[in-house]
Amino acid sequence: MNQPSDPRWKFIAGELCLDFVNTVVARGEQRIKDSILYTFRTDKLGGYTDLAEWSKDAEILKEGELKQLIRTSTKDVNDARRVFSRAITLRESLFRIFKHLLDRRDPPNTDIELLKRECNSARNRQEFVYASKKFAWTSNMVEGDLCCMIWPIALSASQLLSSDQLQLVKQCPSPDCGWLFVDSSKNRSRQWCDMRDCGNLAKVRRYRERQKK
Repeated sequence: MNQPSDPRWKFIAGELCLDFVNTVVARGEQRIKDSILYTFRTDKLGGYTDLAEWSKDAEILKEGELKQLIRTSTKDVNDARRVFSRAITLRESLFRIFKHLLDRRDPPNTDIELLKRECNSARNRQEFVYASKKFAWTSNMVEGDLCCMIWPIALSASQLLSSDQLQLVKQCPSPDCGWLFVDSSKNRSRQWCDMRDCGNLAKVRRYRERQKK
């Protein structure tokens, strides 16, 4: 993954779908009687343009595709709003699925069904080809389709959920973060989403607590 051109985005999760889940600030949860409400403090995606720009930095889109999609979204405002809402709905479903699995609980059926629909939609736009002496799946997208960034995200989630990498998914314990990531460290001891941010903040907190004693 290249360095993002926009300082709003960070790609530290190790998987596209988790980086998408991490487009919010301070994920948390609130217990209401016997149920849990998952929360976040700030959403970095405010509309379709943000979604498209994130997708470009996530290497889903190229610069020319980004510009075309933004032009299309300004003409088809209602469609762009529907696609944006659909993407955010998928994002929150993905978070609940992974969070439930981390807590050793079965994910909600509604979220599983939503991901299944998005994966089926993505597969319908793929073609299995032989080129350059190898087999591969290629995307058969309609040029300017406002939904095009949703399909790679959904497929990334399906691949992660059905792989051995799933057991390496962790959640940053910082109360100001809660991001998800794949622990690919050599001894599987990674604790923080990013040692430079949450890790250093935790060190500062521990130091201040010791100073108070």
